[in-house]
Amino acid sequence: MFINLARTSARQREIIEIVLRNGWDYMRQLLTGSSAEQPQLPPPEILRKILTELGPVYVKLGQLLSTRPDILPPAYVEALTALQARVDPVAWPEVEAVIRQELARPLAEVFVRVNPDPVAAGSIGQIHYAVLLDGRAVAVKVQRPGIDAVVEQDILLLKSLADLVAKTDVGQSYDVVRLAEEFANSLRSELHFTQEASYTETLRQNLSNSRWFDSSRLAIPQVYHELTSDRVLVLEWLDGKPLLMADITVSTTSQRVPLTRPEIANLLLRAFFQQICIDGFFHADPHPGNLFYLTDGRVALLDCGMVGRLDPRTQEVLLELLLALVSLDARRCAELTVKLAPPTEPVNLLRLERDFDRLLRRYYSLSLSEFSFSQLFYEVLQVARDNRIRIPGNLGLCAKALANLEGVGRGLDPDFNLPTQIRPLMASVFQRQILGDAPLPAILRTVLDLKDLSLRSPRQVEMLLERLTSETLRWNLSIQELDPLRRSMELAANRLSFSIVVGALIVGAAIISAQDGISQVVWLSDALFAGASLLGLWLLISILRRS
Repeated sequence: MFINLARTSARQREIIEIVLRNGWDYMRQLLTGSSAEQPQLPPPEILRKILTELGPVYVKLGQLLSTRPDILPPAYVEALTALQARVDPVAWPEVEAVIRQELARPLAEVFVRVNPDPVAAGSIGQIHYAVLLDGRAVAVKVQRPGIDAVVEQDILLLKSLADLVAKTDVGQSYDVVRLAEEFANSLRSELHFTQEASYTETLRQNLSNSRWFDSSRLAIPQVYHELTSDRVLVLEWLDGKPLLMADITVSTTSQRVPLTRPEIANLLLRAFFQQICIDGFFHADPHPGNLFYLTDGRVALLDCGMVGRLDPRTQEVLLELLLALVSLDARRCAELTVKLAPPTEPVNLLRLERDFDRLLRRYYSLSLSEFSFSQLFYEVLQVARDNRIRIPGNLGLCAKALANLEGVGRGLDPDFNLPTQIRPLMASVFQRQILGDAPLPAILRTVLDLKDLSLRSPRQVEMLLERLTSETLRWNLSIQELDPLRRSMELAANRLSFSIVVGALIVGAAIISAQDGISQVVWLSDALFAGASLLGLWLLISILRRS
């Protein structure tokens, strides 16, 4: 660990300078001991400024932490959600060298032209407009040269710091080593554009045909795998503008009837409901910059590098939790939250239920249209955090996706109400879980099972009555965790018996010593006293050691 810190000493000095320059007032308060009531982190805006100046790795760290409302308070989540790296675009000659190296051939053999000016520049890569030899317009995402070395250096430093923090109570409560490893894996996967290509293709296939919405109205760019590598990603060019800035009343290149703004909000809600509750694979960053309104009247979902996954059990519990939140049912919220926690974590269910009841009471007098559902979901995760329940990290991604979706929906339609629109979808999912995709065969199977049960039940009841009357019925009971109780009772009984023996020895020695005329057995009295004293001392020590 200390070797790793030594390797990054130059980077440490740079980090310390940035932290002191931006947060000196806060650091001075900590050093003078006058801020015992302050949180351990700098104020949210100061933290965002520090992470921005530290560079792309720490910007990504802040963006990842913004998806974990189960770890950070709401003010920090809100501040880090808007975190963006201020980076200058890489000069075209360097970008051209990366593309040529990855394609292993001259650019003229692949593209008719490539615009040297990027249309967007981020902390990991930048995007250029290009045209293939067959005339198809594409977006070429190119990784920033040398970013992999910077990423590995900062990951090494963060892991070393996580090892140090893990020795504290806070570090153990939040398992910072696991969080650092999770962050490192997430960041390394973003350096491999083939992974983003795989995510994009999976989302495109999942949403290409749906019973929940008109899939022809939703677009996800096609991936050109033959031109994609770890450092270069080539995607279909989708011509449009950011959704909240576009004129949604027109579509210039299509005969489609333009969707209204409320219809687009409903389309996005249904698309993400399918991703989260049906597919278990969802776009985790649907902020306004990743949602475009295309010139052909479709809505595009871009930048699929950050995704979340939910296993079927978590999907089922999450759906029930959403229903409990819509119904403001504190007891059910507590039960379902415990289901999401690792089974080894002890949880005080009564305290958790009281905390949920206190939270939901604030919403009892409000209608569903008067509060932010995503904010309520964030607060639920914070209640879980306060009760030391480790919620799976993908639920944090899910909460962020819901928050972004609700924000975009209200930007499109002031009357957009997530709980009201999600209720019929949940009812449909519950019906699908009960009856499956083919309701008629499921109903017929149930009827046949009931018929079989009705035919077998009289004979089974008759056999039970015969065994009861003939006294041949035997019960096999298996009680969980009975062995520890049995061992505890045996230990208590042994101690009680041992105490009785020690007391008997002491009484016997006292009776013998009271016989003054029998000097021959004085030594027996002394031996009994000594033995009883040793045994009593041993018993006392064993009780104290186990208490």
